[in-house]
Amino acid sequence: MKPWILLPLVAALCLAQAPRVDPNAEPETFPLWSGGAPGALGTADDDKPTLTVFRTTLRANGTAVIIAPGGGYTHLAMNNEGRQVAGWFNAMGVTAFVLKYRLGPRYHHPIELGDAQRAIRLVRARAAEFAISPDRIGIMGFSAGGHLAATAGTKFDSGNPNAPDPLDRPSSRPDFLILAYPVISFDPAIAHGGSVRALVGDQPDQKLRDELSAELHVTSATPPTFLFSTTADTTVPVENTVRFYLALRSAKVPAEMHIFENGAHGGGLWFSDPALSLWPQLLTNWLRGRGLLTK
Repeated sequence: MKPWILLPLVAALCLAQAPRVDPNAEPETFPLWSGGAPGALGTADDDKPTLTVFRTTLRANGTAVIIAPGGGYTHLAMNNEGRQVAGWFNAMGVTAFVLKYRLGPRYHHPIELGDAQRAIRLVRARAAEFAISPDRIGIMGFSAGGHLAATAGTKFDSGNPNAPDPLDRPSSRPDFLILAYPVISFDPAIAHGGSVRALVGDQPDQKLRDELSAELHVTSATPPTFLFSTTADTTVPVENTVRFYLALRSAKVPAEMHIFENGAHGGGLWFSDPALSLWPQLLTNWLRGRGLLTK
């Protein structure tokens, strides 16, 4: 029997067993690897990638989003591009996970991608525990976190069913992507230089630049994607967003893009901005239209 035939049944069982969530409970943080992460250069906190789960206190709808905060691959904006966003998803019945991935220049590619792929596999493998559907797991990224999310959405595999570690057996493909003012391309004409240096060093060759330019790796298997950015962004040029959208369109992948005229880089949900505060509602509409906000 094909494994995807069982997904609706698995999803129904996951939701039927949904635990009650204590509204006063603290979010739970756990390591991606219990025995230490592959390629770890030490045992300090920065050497330990983690996920923090924010469970909705509403009736869970079975959708989960892994959030990759930005920070140029050198730090993580864990508040306005992490915890705040998780709370916003929770208000819609979505279970959210904030990913703390390893950073440059201490860690270079493919370590960061490995952390993101492991996060997707882990959430999928433990779907019943988290009361989510294993075929409704998306990844959202801001800025450099958007590059990580786009890379995860264009470089994935179906998992290893014979892996000794059960968490390595599920697919690492996200079911949808949400990219907020993302770094996409390592083309020097539009690249965010700080992210490039942190991820691959000062002088990456053209082959490596191409490998990490996500717009060059979009195929028909790339997940449906929501993108937004601003024309006024002087940190990550809007052409990054546009190029990825055009690649999705060429591959006939369902995609929606919103480009605002004004707005500096890194505003997160931008609730205080009269124009940009509309983008979370646009995302809500997109999620609802794809059936991701109904049980």
